[in-house]
Amino acid sequence: MNQKKNLIYTRVRLRGFYIAALSLSLFLFSSCMKNVLDKAPTDRFSDESVWKDANLIEQLVNNTYREMPTNNTYASQQIGSVSGETYRGSGASNFINSGNITPSQLGVLNFWTSTASRFNYWKVITNCNLFFNNIEASPIDETIKKRMIGEMYFLRGYAYFRLVAFYGGVPLILKPFDLTDNFDMPRNTYDECMKFVIEELDRAAASLPLTQPTTQLGRVTKGAALAAKSRALLYMASPLNNPTNNLAKWQAAADAAKAVIDLNLYGLYPNYKDQFLRANSYNIEAIWSRPFNYAVSPETAYLELDQYPSGYGGYGNDCSPFQNTVDGFEMLSGKLPLEDPSYDPQNPYVNRDPRFYASILYDGAMFKDREVETFFPGGLDSREGPANAWNATQTGYYLRKFVDESITNPSAANQGNSPWIAFRYAEILLNYAEANYFLGHEDITRQYLNMIRKRPSVMMPDITESGDALLVRLQRERKIELCFEQHQYFDLRRWKTAPIELNIPRRRMEIYKDLATGHKTYVVAVMTQAPYVFTDKNYLVPIPQTEIDKNPLLVQNPGY
Repeated sequence: MNQKKNLIYTRVRLRGFYIAALSLSLFLFSSCMKNVLDKAPTDRFSDESVWKDANLIEQLVNNTYREMPTNNTYASQQIGSVSGETYRGSGASNFINSGNITPSQLGVLNFWTSTASRFNYWKVITNCNLFFNNIEASPIDETIKKRMIGEMYFLRGYAYFRLVAFYGGVPLILKPFDLTDNFDMPRNTYDECMKFVIEELDRAAASLPLTQPTTQLGRVTKGAALAAKSRALLYMASPLNNPTNNLAKWQAAADAAKAVIDLNLYGLYPNYKDQFLRANSYNIEAIWSRPFNYAVSPETAYLELDQYPSGYGGYGNDCSPFQNTVDGFEMLSGKLPLEDPSYDPQNPYVNRDPRFYASILYDGAMFKDREVETFFPGGLDSREGPANAWNATQTGYYLRKFVDESITNPSAANQGNSPWIAFRYAEILLNYAEANYFLGHEDITRQYLNMIRKRPSVMMPDITESGDALLVRLQRERKIELCFEQHQYFDLRRWKTAPIELNIPRRRMEIYKDLATGHKTYVVAVMTQAPYVFTDKNYLVPIPQTEIDKNPLLVQNPGY
């Protein structure tokens, strides 16, 4: 099956990698079909016709965006459930959390060979390699070509970054395969892969515009490429990947974050909660918002349907925050609950960081037309509720962040279509604060952390600590500000705090209500069905055994 002769979109398994032979016919809009179909032959597109047509090339680029493993609700549930933030009622992540992930069973962490829709980074890389193999000779308008090249540099670089973040070094494949090629390739080192990632993102930043026209919102920009570079260099400088604490790596991370700041394009959106809603999709804080349209292409699980409490018709059991997560939200004093004398464990949800109320639904929280009820017996949103009890929270909490609360009776056809903000300015400020801490610039660290805490809808007290205590506050601030946004999984590993923070029992809140008096009793209990066991091997995900079997040059990650 030669790629030159067959552009039908089929997936061909080639000795360890899925190599896609793209059918650009799948990317056509009716507006561009007429001219192409006038050419012979009429049942396929030749390479010549494809790479001379800007519309056809654009559809390849668009499809590559679409093939990028999604970040939205379903992926957030999956990553959150293996990071200690949330519990999946289906139990599908428990074997990973208990340390039993194997090369033959990766579950939700299989981004290498997964056949699930858009859960495979190699598809993105294959599209990009096909594009770069042909685009230079294309006669299309140079301005359009430059923008497309920037987008594909970004997508290939970011796909490799994500693979490396999960698996460590991977084979760097930079051209399309022919069937006569040797598909046995060794893994490149972590440093080789990350050097390539940074080069790709630099090339992307050089080609991409500062902003996109309103008709093209959702495409990446120069700021998005620089934001991705900031994240990548922060990971490279962190203890997991920088065991000697090479300060040059921290300086590179600081410089990358400052490059985004110095664009003077972004700021903190005043309302923490509302920045994630569709109405505010492309706000001043959103560096790259990835759009979704569930009615046209249900690329993920459905946001409101998957997060609403069971009594509101939702399936919130699959993304229920643990009590451990709730305990990380400070009191208005800036202290953790157990450190604040005013904290009352029998009235635990008063005077908390405003981001708690924006992110978590708890018993007694006003949601839509009534209070959330997770109490026993008979709470409408509890496991004893009269409707959808099998979808009720197991932890006593539901996830509020991201949902459009104007939606009533959520369903596959009734969703808010909120975008996923892949990069936002608050992360860049946190990156800059962290890099400067390790460079010894504690005053800068405090300044930028407090900028985030002074968002008008948050207004938490300033952080004043220094030394080790400042690092603790910095890490806590990142966990809270970026909660449920797919950061904690990677942060705990790159900080090398995962053994401490994950090897503790997960806890739930159980509330018992006296139906005669209305008095509630709050009891924190251990969730025996959610054990966590983290060992050194779990810093990386194993490479699927099927790939090791097919490619003798692939070396498995340690411990597997």
